[in-house]
Parts: sequence; structure tokens; C-alpha cells
Amino acid sequence: MKLKFYGGVNEIGGNKILLEDQDTRVFLDFGMSFSGRRRFYLEPYLSPRDERGLLEFGILPDLEGIYRFDDSPPSIDGVILSHSHSDHASCISFLNRRIPVYCGETTATILRSLSETRTKTFETDIEDLRIKTFRTGDRIKIGGLEVVPVHVDHSVPAAYGFVIYTSEGAIAYTGDLRIHGVKFQMTYDLIDEAKQAKPVALVCEGTNISGADVSSEDEVKAKVNKVVKGTDKLVLADFSYADVDRFRTFYEVARENGRRLAISMRQAYIFDKLRHDADLDLPEIDDESLLIFQRSKKRYSKWEEKIQSHLNVKDSKDIKDMQEEVIMVCSLFDLKELIEIRPGSGSNFIHSASEPVNEEGEVEFTKLLNWLDHFGLPMYQIHCSGHIMPNELKEIISKIQPRKIHPIHTDHPELFAKFLARYAEVELPSKQS
Repeated sequence: MKLKFYGGVNEIGGNKILLEDQDTRVFLDFGMSFSGRRRFYLEPYLSPRDERGLLEFGILPDLEGIYRFDDSPPSIDGVILSHSHSDHASCISFLNRRIPVYCGETTATILRSLSETRTKTFETDIEDLRIKTFRTGDRIKIGGLEVVPVHVDHSVPAAYGFVIYTSEGAIAYTGDLRIHGVKFQMTYDLIDEAKQAKPVALVCEGTNISGADVSSEDEVKAKVNKVVKGTDKLVLADFSYADVDRFRTFYEVARENGRRLAISMRQAYIFDKLRHDADLDLPEIDDESLLIFQRSKKRYSKWEEKIQSHLNVKDSKDIKDMQEEVIMVCSLFDLKELIEIRPGSGSNFIHSASEPVNEEGEVEFTKLLNWLDHFGLPMYQIHCSGHIMPNELKEIISKIQPRKIHPIHTDHPELFAKFLARYAEVELPSKQS
């Protein structure tokens, strides 16, 4: 049995871990390395023309029998996705269509919805992928492996960790997880499953090993509520497109303050698809406390035209006239609408996503601050991380008691190793060339 790391090493995200056991080969996640991509590309001015650029710079592993542009027979038996975030899943678009992709049912819904709402390119096309879905409680046979998916709490629904039974013992893979979120008990379900398996190795995320910011969704709601109560004009907010917990937080705060939450058309499309998962308990997009914000465009896609059929669609002129009644979701791409909206004096902006962690993010963040400064909008940073905190990480490793740990999804693997050295042997993975 071997683990080979083609991504997620000395970086946050880009997870691509090849598990080989006798005649079976599977990838655990197949995400984009944004740090690797930023070394050679600058969107939109310098983008890869095709897959050759991604292979040239090692952004995609140069392996035969994996990609749709390769005529070789499939050399792996499948790809297992932990969740839908791009740094774990976006490179599935390149896969040979004969290779099955295993993921949670709601993950499949999110991936398909995102594909439908994006311009189709060689990097976003997931048409004809062999997607096989699972839920907690399933046991999946892939060649000689038995894979047990177990839900975990994260900042997107349908996030999973895995216990994988190999010929040499169990492997546990955390994906991304936390135990300070709304559904923290789900993460304990994975801990219990992994503990019983007595894993020979734990492949574990360590995003927050440095710079952890302890908070919870209840704290986020209380802080957001305080800002909204103190605002007599427009409230603007930015949070991740598929963060259901954060959506519910802003939706509830809006209702409690006699406001309506205006979400983007893409969010409305995704949440409408996710509404069919009863476990998520999402409102109808025609709910009286929801609005759908329509950006000004000359031409709208078919999926946008479907959303436009709803009566609660509003444009910038509408938002301008109802500022005291609205919390409007406003991403970096929506900022130009502020020229039309003209937020009144006393308006506020709530940034409810991670702070920038790299140079590119800082450049984008500076642009955001420049826009807010121009329109007289103070910014409140109110967020709850989707990743586990250091002491909680120590807790779960103490309970699972793996023989060996491989830290991934972290910029500080050496710190991870020193912090957890008492609890298991830590082996720092090397990235395969």
C-alpha cells in the first residue's frame, strides 16, 4: 500500500492524493492548486490555453491514463471527492470519462449547478462524467478497497471524511472539517468510525495550525445582528456562494430585523437545487424574506432567464429605492453596481469570508477596500472558519490514535509536526513531480 501526494503539500488546497493498494489505484480529491497556478498565470490576462500549460508547470500531474485528452486506457479506478470546493474538486473536468467520480449526493448537485452557471471552457466542462453518489452509512467497493464515507462539518454541505480499508490496514482521510460549526456532531461521527478502524495512517488537514481565529456560527449571527440593528441604511455582505450555514445566518438576521436578504442569481439557482435535500432545511427562493439581485447585463443565460421568472427579482435601481429594507449579498464582482445603487450615508459592509492569505488575495482585498472607502462604507470582518482549530486537532488525533499522520492542506507542516509529535508519528509528505 502506498500514498503518493500530487497536491496539498506545503499549500492550502490543491489536494490530489493517490492511494495504491495491490491492483487498485484511486485519487482522494482532485483539486486545483491555486498557489501553483498563481506562479505562472494571472487571470484574466494570462490564462492557460489548454491542458498543456497545466501539465508543463506541474499544476496537473503528468500521468498517463487519467485525462480525457489522453488516448491511453484508464490507469486509475476512480476519484473520491471529499466535497465541492474548487481546491478539492475542480480538476475533475480533465478526467477520462471512463473513470468514475465518487462524491456525496449534494456535492454532485453543487458541482452540476456550478457547471451550469459558468461559461463552459475546457476547465469547467464536467459533462458526461461518471458521477457515482453516496451518503453516510454506505460502504463502497472499489477494486480491492472498501471505502466508508462519513459526513463532517465544514463550510459547505455534503463534506465527507473517509475510512478506507486496504490490504495493510485502514487509512483515514479527513478532507476539510471542523468541530466548532453548527453540525459539529457529524465530525465526531468520523472520529468514532476512524477510532474503531485503528488506522495505520491518517491524512489530515492543518489549515489553521497557524493563525487560528476561534469563533462559532452563533457568534457570527450575534455580531451580524448587532451591525444590522445599528444600520439605518443599506447593509452589504459577502460570503461564500454555497455556505448554507452563513446563508441561514443572514436570512434569519434579515427576518429578525424586518429586512429582506437579497442573494445573487447564482446563489438563488444553487440554493433552489439544494432545497430538495431536506436535511439542509432551506427556504423556497420565492420566500417573502428573500430577494434575488440581478446585475445589469446585455444578455442573460438560460439559467438566469429561469431565475428571472420569479417575482422577487430586483435590480440596482430597485435596491437603491429600498435600502433600509435590504441586506444585499455583494461580492467583488458586484461592486460596480454600487455606482447605480449609491449606498446612503450610514450604510455598512460585512465581510463574512476568510481574510486574504496570499498576495493575489491581498490585491483583490485592496480593491474592495478602495470601493468601500469611495462610497463611505465601513467594513466589519465577521467570520467563522470552515477548518479545525489546533487544540481541536490535537483532540481528534488523541481519540483516533493513528499509527502515522500525514499533514496536508497547510502552509506550515513543520509546525504541525512539532505541535502533534507527542500524539503520533508525523511524516511530512513530499510532493510527487
